[in-house]
Amino acid sequence: MNDFLLQIFFFVVIIPSAIIHEYMHGWVADQLGDPTARYSGRLTLNPKAHIDPVGTLLMPAALFILTGGRFLFAYAKPVPYNPYNLRDQKWGSAKVAAAGPLSNFFLAVVFGFVVRAIVLLDLVQFANIIPFLIIIVQANVLLGVFNLVPIPPLDGSKVLFSILPDSAWKLRVFLEKYGFILLIFFIFFLFDLLHPIILTLTNWCIGA
Repeated sequence: MNDFLLQIFFFVVIIPSAIIHEYMHGWVADQLGDPTARYSGRLTLNPKAHIDPVGTLLMPAALFILTGGRFLFAYAKPVPYNPYNLRDQKWGSAKVAAAGPLSNFFLAVVFGFVVRAIVLLDLVQFANIIPFLIIIVQANVLLGVFNLVPIPPLDGSKVLFSILPDSAWKLRVFLEKYGFILLIFFIFFLFDLLHPIILTLTNWCIGA
């Protein structure tokens, strides 16, 4: 299988995966009492409502070039929500934040199951699509794992802030102030730390 073709497919897959990720933030927020996403027309899977020219198109292309294809990431327009509308003020924000990565893990498991079924049932007529299915699994595992890194504005930071005691307010202020710088540093110098996790979860999904 042509590696370049698979890389292009990865780029194609990560965009709808990011859109589903954002949709689930809005859906969970709506279920927990905040209709902001629904009122702003974001509770839809229509790409037009979610595509961000920079985060969905330009950034992944730039990262692909700058990292030589080693790292590719995309994000859709963040779905707006008002945490003060959530019925669960203690954990509501964490639930909304976690919904995005969990949706990606769910997709990874579903497509991983399809790979397992093709192999176990020896469906040789579908063998050629296995590399593409694995790419879908990898893309969603990447989105799920990376978004759980506890650095703003990633979802993991919101989960972390819900767990931290009030006495850790200085850490929260520091992360919110320098989050973007820390995130760029992480992507270019520490991202390799996530590779074993991504590989392990991908292999688990596909039964490798």
